[in-house]
Amino acid sequence: MESKQRHGCVTAWLTLMIIANSISSLAYLFMGKKIAAHFPTPVSQSVIMALAVIGIANLVFSIMLFKWKKWAFWAFAGTSLITLVINISIEIGIASSILGLAGVGILFAVLQIKKDKVSSWENLE
Repeated sequence: MESKQRHGCVTAWLTLMIIANSISSLAYLFMGKKIAAHFPTPVSQSVIMALAVIGIANLVFSIMLFKWKKWAFWAFAGTSLITLVINISIEIGIASSILGLAGVGILFAVLQIKKDKVSSWENLE
């Protein structure tokens, strides 16, 4: 049986997702008040903690995508929708909030890149 392989671009994108979600989670956990000061409206500590938890969840989902788990893509899409609602509720702006969903589209597109005629999406379990 052949082992699954992913294109280097897929590996690079998943690695970038791991790094970005690690940094954002740590930033929300340790600099949440400073970050909240830049939002258009006052933001409670519970919102900051929710964003930190979402970042940690996305970190886990990125790792699980490395392990070929399709559910992790759908979970990432779910956290993106939750983040959309949070962003709208703290008045980030509808355009910027919706732009945040681009990550799901980019992830889906990257997972379509084929290596040896098989996409990473097809290899997900």
